[in-house]
Amino acid sequence: MKNNSGTTGSKKKKYVSEKKKDMRSAYLYIAPFFIVFAIIGLYPAIFSIFLAFQEWNGLGPMEYVGLRNFTIVLEDPLFWKSLYNTVIIGLMGTAPQLIVGIILAYFLNMAIIRFTNFFRVTIFMPYITSMVAVALVFGVFFSSNESALANYFIGLFGFDPISWKTSEWGAKIAISLMVFWRWVGYNTIIYLAGLQSIPKDVYEAATIDGASKVQQFFFITIPLLKPFIVLTVFMSTVGALQLFAEPTVFLGSSAFSRDEAMTVVMYLYRDAFNLGSFGTASATAVLLLIIIVGAAAINTWLTSGAGRKKKKGV
Repeated sequence: MKNNSGTTGSKKKKYVSEKKKDMRSAYLYIAPFFIVFAIIGLYPAIFSIFLAFQEWNGLGPMEYVGLRNFTIVLEDPLFWKSLYNTVIIGLMGTAPQLIVGIILAYFLNMAIIRFTNFFRVTIFMPYITSMVAVALVFGVFFSSNESALANYFIGLFGFDPISWKTSEWGAKIAISLMVFWRWVGYNTIIYLAGLQSIPKDVYEAATIDGASKVQQFFFITIPLLKPFIVLTVFMSTVGALQLFAEPTVFLGSSAFSRDEAMTVVMYLYRDAFNLGSFGTASATAVLLLIIIVGAAAINTWLTSGAGRKKKKGV
């Protein structure tokens, strides 16, 4: 009998070498992403955590101060004020947009609605609109003048004119409406994609069983949209706690000198680039990361229904 061990071994080595070549090729294809991520994503995050324990003005040598930066931030009333502003504006701006987004998506998904493509594009337009244009529009609408559109509108109901950019709640309401207007279309499109993934047979069966449109919405649409609702709640929570662009462009040059609508990210920016205290700014960033992770986890847990008690016997 012939000995085929040598032939088998050569085939095995050739297979292993081909497999290694394929692995090298795959790693080379995905390497650019990880290199860019390490440079502009991972390294700044690690350096920020390191900087949170240092005292540094951006130019001179660093000095290790331990937890002193965290103590300074946590003892600063302005930090807690900025956190309060962030939570209030976040709730006022994001919670309504999620509810309205589901309703808009539901109507846009109905076959009886005409020109649906036009309405879809129109609703999504604010998301891709330049922040400069948004600031100009809302700056005119919420001007402090008595003749401004917002003051004229509330004057029809007998209310006095409001100084939107300087009053405590005026600034919060205006910024919340800006956030709502800009992001409601984005969430609507996500919900619309979720609605289109629901089989129409489910609604037809519910209609045959005598379920009304309202019952179908609450007992079919909402439960089947659950993964999309969890996604939008998670993204909205993270975005609300990182709010920066809207209040900055709305308040203009006075955004960092007053505390009516200063958010945590604005507080962080002020410490780093206005006061030159990169240590306390990095400490604020670390605290914000902890808050975001905690808030996102709680919201996702509540939205996904993980907190519901299981029925006995199930």
